[in-house]
Amino acid sequence: MDRRLRIAVIGGGIGGLTTARALLRRGFEVHVYESSPELKEIGAGVALGPNAMKALRSLDLEDPVRAIGYQAPAQLLRTWKGRIISKTDATLAAQRFGANGCTIHRADLLDVLAQSVPASVVTLSARCNAVTTSQVSAAARFTDGTEIEADVVVGADGIHSAVRASLFGPDAPQFTGKICYRSVIPVADLPVRRLEPYEGLWLGPHGTLVVYGVRRGELVNIVAHHDDATYQHESWIAECDRGEIQDRYRKWHPALLDIFATGDIWYKWALYDRDPIPEWTKGRATILGDAAHPMLPYLGQGAGQAIEDGCVLGAALDKLADDPVGALQLYERSRRPRASRVVLTARSRGDDNHLVSPIAALKRDVAIAVRRRLGADVTGRGEGWIAEYDAGSPGALVG
Repeated sequence: MDRRLRIAVIGGGIGGLTTARALLRRGFEVHVYESSPELKEIGAGVALGPNAMKALRSLDLEDPVRAIGYQAPAQLLRTWKGRIISKTDATLAAQRFGANGCTIHRADLLDVLAQSVPASVVTLSARCNAVTTSQVSAAARFTDGTEIEADVVVGADGIHSAVRASLFGPDAPQFTGKICYRSVIPVADLPVRRLEPYEGLWLGPHGTLVVYGVRRGELVNIVAHHDDATYQHESWIAECDRGEIQDRYRKWHPALLDIFATGDIWYKWALYDRDPIPEWTKGRATILGDAAHPMLPYLGQGAGQAIEDGCVLGAALDKLADDPVGALQLYERSRRPRASRVVLTARSRGDDNHLVSPIAALKRDVAIAVRRRLGADVTGRGEGWIAEYDAGSPGALVG
């Protein structure tokens, strides 16, 4: 088998660098093309579930990620008034799924991934605007007029992917009527100087609040979701006034109002949804991560699914290195059904989290308690199938 296949990865984010790591470890010739002048992520947190941590383990990256991340002692689910709906001990999750989850600053995760690949394989300020492919080769063209040829091109260029548009045409994102606010706050600035009174998931009418630690627990990441059909700006870097958040959640638990008051800088963006697409691969080009399956954040699986993609793509090319077209089809066959299911489940979870009717919310909470008591569902929300998955196992390849 020819291990010198030239593989071009378009995008140097979480999915792209994970893919590069997975391919380099299997002996392939890999080059990453990143549109930004530096490998950099915005200042926000990211959740990595047990499935993501097992995938990172297969790449020998679990330990460095945990060293800079944060491990909550338990997962707490609360109502907007503070009543605990469920509490899942971290050790129980590890026993059930083979790994604990972890939360980490996006910039820290990207640093770990960037350090895991040689700097020489990354080209910065290279914005791809088109990809062509056939049964025998693939090529990527960049905005500066340059063009590269490779045996395989992988589009890991995010939600507005030029690779996806080249292969399958432009998509039509739909506004969900939901928006998010976010801030990252030093734990030392919190009213009680610790995370425990706040961390976890808070569910209320028209909204969800997520609070968790990053950077070894030195920072707290807050993401506040709310139904709002009037704001449709998708950018992650649009600042907003803190008073808007305080007013929007003024009837929620007083502890949350205290934490809002400590955030100096808040950002606001609208959530857009995209239906799962019917194919990811054409000839010798494929896509992964947000380029293939952008999803709403209600399961905390965006980064995890991209990491899984990179692991499985590496395994598929390793298995069929002498047949790149077949390898990409094996990758898509192995990944697309699962990722599509996660996309649709995240969409449904957003509706379930934002229930307005007190009766409907109570029924949801009781159902969670019953499922947990029966012992078949660790969290009570029917998401064990996500956490059980191991992208680094031989069984991750289908057919």
